[in-house]
Amino acid sequence: MLLLQFTGLSGAGKTTLAQLVNQRLTAIGYSVIVIDGDSYRKTLNHDLGFSPADRLENIRRLGHVGYEFVQQGIIAIIAAINPYESGRQKLRELYNAKTIWIDCPIQQLILRDTKGLYHKALLPDGHQDKLYHFTGINDVFEDPLQVDLYVNTQQLTEEEACEQLTDFILSQVKSSTHPLANQRI
Repeated sequence: MLLLQFTGLSGAGKTTLAQLVNQRLTAIGYSVIVIDGDSYRKTLNHDLGFSPADRLENIRRLGHVGYEFVQQGIIAIIAAINPYESGRQKLRELYNAKTIWIDCPIQQLILRDTKGLYHKALLPDGHQDKLYHFTGINDVFEDPLQVDLYVNTQQLTEEEACEQLTDFILSQVKSSTHPLANQRI
């Protein structure tokens, strides 16, 4: 039915918003699956590291999983950092994935830092607790060049962002030519 690839830095709200949208769409009869990048890193993608090649492979696999759900008439939301434009472009080409940039300024993310990851990434090199390959601090995040929806979680409340996402998804589903596009469970 519809494949959405969320992209954004850690802590921007990708998973939180994906879960909220899932609840809202499910409540009105749509079938939705959230493909959480962190969860899949522990299962399907446990063999991958954080090199550029492994990050691209991670997104390729998540895209394939999402497309399998789409083929069953399910709205699939990939909630992953998805740091490279080439990876996002590949999913657009292969699966017509819509790109949603969940954005928040790095300064705000450092202040939020609920998991303490930014703190660890900002430690001096050689520190025993230093977190390397952390996207946005000591690893690259390429701002998306082509987005279907931009959501700034510093400027919007969770409710406002969820409403914006839900409205966008419903407009995409209604304009879809997929045979199951307007079928609800």
